[in-house]
Amino acid sequence: MNDRYLSVDQVAELLGTSVRFPRRLIEERRIRYVKVGRHVRIPESAVRDYIASHTVEPVRLRRRTVLRRAA
Repeated sequence: MNDRYLSVDQVAELLGTSVRFPRRLIEERRIRYVKVGRHVRIPESAVRDYIASHTVEPVRLRRRTVLRRAA
């Protein structure tokens, strides 16, 4: 229970987005959040989980072997 709870503004700053983006994540229930009265707080671990689940790893390309014709 030693998780920090962030405001929507703090999450937007952390993600480098507008405030509208975390609000949309909350509205579509794509991220965990906590209602404290009329305030919405997002656990820092939820932001980490969201980032981890939406991280796209690069594709490793295989080196192409050049086929040569037999003379």
